[in-house]
Amino acid sequence: MDDWRNGGFGLYVHWPFCQAKCPYCDFNSHVTANIDQKQWVKSYNQELARTPEALRGRVLNTIFFGGGTPSLMHPDTVAAVIEAAREIWPFANDIEISLEANPGSVEAGRFAGYRDAGVNRISMGIQALNDEDLRRLGRIHSVAEARAAFDIARSCFDRVSFDLIYARQGQTPQDWETELQTALSMAIDHLSLYQLTIEDGTAFGDRYARGKLRDLPSDDSAADMYQLTQDICAAHGMPAYEISNHARPGAESRHNQIYWRYGDYLGIGPGAHGRITMGGIRYATETYRAPGAWLEAVSKGTGESLRESLDHSEAAAELLMMGLRLVEGVDLDRYASVAQAPLEQEQLINLANLGMVTISDRRLCATDQGRPVLNAILRDLLVG
Repeated sequence: MDDWRNGGFGLYVHWPFCQAKCPYCDFNSHVTANIDQKQWVKSYNQELARTPEALRGRVLNTIFFGGGTPSLMHPDTVAAVIEAAREIWPFANDIEISLEANPGSVEAGRFAGYRDAGVNRISMGIQALNDEDLRRLGRIHSVAEARAAFDIARSCFDRVSFDLIYARQGQTPQDWETELQTALSMAIDHLSLYQLTIEDGTAFGDRYARGKLRDLPSDDSAADMYQLTQDICAAHGMPAYEISNHARPGAESRHNQIYWRYGDYLGIGPGAHGRITMGGIRYATETYRAPGAWLEAVSKGTGESLRESLDHSEAAAELLMMGLRLVEGVDLDRYASVAQAPLEQEQLINLANLGMVTISDRRLCATDQGRPVLNAILRDLLVG
């Protein structure tokens, strides 16, 4: 059996445009005044039409429209891509089709159109429930607009998630606790809660390097906020199922679970990554990042800029890195099958004795204590 079946099969569609570039964002996103939506439909569908024969006939479990700001896509554009995918793959009876959205009035006005196009899950980038912090984060919506858009989304979709960022400038654990309680009081079943990270190449990264990004919480304060997040969400029936994601049972993001369970996913659009298995070999794929370069490449044959095979050790390392982010952990026998060698028993025992991992029924899981230092655990397991 191809290993990817343990995780499922999904389609990722990258929309590279935003109304404004947030200062913390290192995603492949671009601000432009004019977008020819018909051209983008044509290019997406050309890419889908070139799907390798080895990937056709699979059951498609999920589609995810990410970005950028996919809620700047016209509903007809989304509908056309979904229909093109339907012509290539049989859809799972419970297929999850997600779209990322910002809570501006323009995007919110399109929610009913996305529902009619086939989208059944919205993931909203709210990021903060405080107007001053929204301004600092470069967001162009207010808290009132976010709440209004959220209410519209809930009226159109059964499944609506939203993102918040914590450990923001000037934020205390008490501030975050109050904000998180407010978020949980809203009628939701999924939350993505990310600690602010300062990435090189972003506006925040540049300010930080110049010593001008002030009032960031200390590491200890950020760690307190992380622990508060785990405790409060669990008490509200939304425990973490992944390091930064919390859900009521059954409301987990199925598309993201394909990543974390190391399934296969085809990535199309500028800067999209993919993992696809053909002939028993897993390949890593990338596409051209610049929108114009991607469109030109598609017109000449393919938007892919890279397709390279992963050897057994590379694939196994990815399986471990992704799977240990999940509370459910990694099947050790599956790891050994992919790696063609088991993990070192001595390393596993040492980490278990330190309280970093547990091993039960041949499953390796990071503990509550180990999950915040997952990179160190992975170094021990993969480097020795």
